[in-house]
Amino acid sequence: MTAPISERLDDPETAREEGRRKMDWAREHMPILASLREEFTESQPFAGEVIGMAMHVEAKTAVLAELLAEGGAEVAITGCNPLSTHDDVSAALDSHENVTSYAERGVDDDAYYAAMEAVIEHDPTITVDDGMDLIAAIHEDYPELIDTIVGGCEETTTGVHRLRAMDDDGALEYPVFAVNDTPMKRLFDNVHGTGESALASIAMTTNLSYAGKTVVVGGYGDCGRGVAKKAAGQNARVIVTEVDARRALEAHMEGYEVMPMQEAATEGDVFITTTGNRDVITAEDFEVMQDGVLLANAGHFDVEIDLVALEEMAAEVTEPRDGIEAYVMPDGRELNVLAEGRLVNLATPVALGHPVEVMDQSFGVQAVCVRELVESGEAYDAGVHDVPDDLDREVAEIKLDAEGVAFDDLSEAQAEYMGSWQHGT
Repeated sequence: MTAPISERLDDPETAREEGRRKMDWAREHMPILASLREEFTESQPFAGEVIGMAMHVEAKTAVLAELLAEGGAEVAITGCNPLSTHDDVSAALDSHENVTSYAERGVDDDAYYAAMEAVIEHDPTITVDDGMDLIAAIHEDYPELIDTIVGGCEETTTGVHRLRAMDDDGALEYPVFAVNDTPMKRLFDNVHGTGESALASIAMTTNLSYAGKTVVVGGYGDCGRGVAKKAAGQNARVIVTEVDARRALEAHMEGYEVMPMQEAATEGDVFITTTGNRDVITAEDFEVMQDGVLLANAGHFDVEIDLVALEEMAAEVTEPRDGIEAYVMPDGRELNVLAEGRLVNLATPVALGHPVEVMDQSFGVQAVCVRELVESGEAYDAGVHDVPDDLDREVAEIKLDAEGVAFDDLSEAQAEYMGSWQHGT
């Protein structure tokens, strides 16, 4: 049986202190969660609930987990990526009387899934997931729990894609909010969060500049759009690759070069995948890449860059810097993979994830969705659900109020006009 993180560290007390320091800094810059904490601490909406979480366990996530615990829930949490946990933050979380944390950085696949099972053994009534591994494990291995689960929330693009496929197959047996798809998440977290944090993590890991380099962005969804925009802002030449004609056209109309990956592979200095799909960069691409390229994944799972093929092609693998593996080709070229092909903004040794302010918005949506499940879960059938628009707007209004930003309201006449089909020319 997997023990909580505090029982696996050599010096848990020191780890807790450092983790708490990180959490306190994040907490000071998360006004949405601060507002919700005040509400939840008073009303205790989650009393009696057990919330199981599989997330990137770092400072911002920890603020969300403690918010739910302070609202009355018992919280059990583990990681959703073997390299994204901050052990000190995990230990600090585990010291909260209503939180048990099993997340540990650098575990192998067996330990990763064992920790997820440990969370499930708390018999959660609500799940909060990032990537859908927790939901999948419950459906596959613990179906007896489904009748007592009120519902869940899914944080990220890849997880929502998996959930919709599961729903289409009629296999999703409790309601789940697609938090990723709501405007307060998608327009800020995916565009600005991924764009800024992926580029920052690559720069800190390599100590290299983007200016004058060619950055190839695999995929032009919300995350790809953010990476391309931020890279262009740092004076890089940006090439976009796509499989969807409309997104390719959008990237073209935004002023980026658009071409197939096989062609872009000959020109890029930095490659960043953002698709959530597999085999975005393959053996055929490795064969024509320049010496010294950087390969990074800002999607979700470590399948976007075909590392199996790359390892088979390489004569040797070295580690020129922490967080970088150099695959040395037989002709002497070195292709540098960051963070073992895992989420580059969370899995490099220096990664800090998305900016605090961005995650305040995303986790604010998570928090109000958990509240909605507790208050009105019976209103939602099994399947994937859009986040109710009033909840998304609530989070936006909290943020604007915290920033001191005022905005207009519709007048009665405007509201009537927009709600009527009878006004013509």
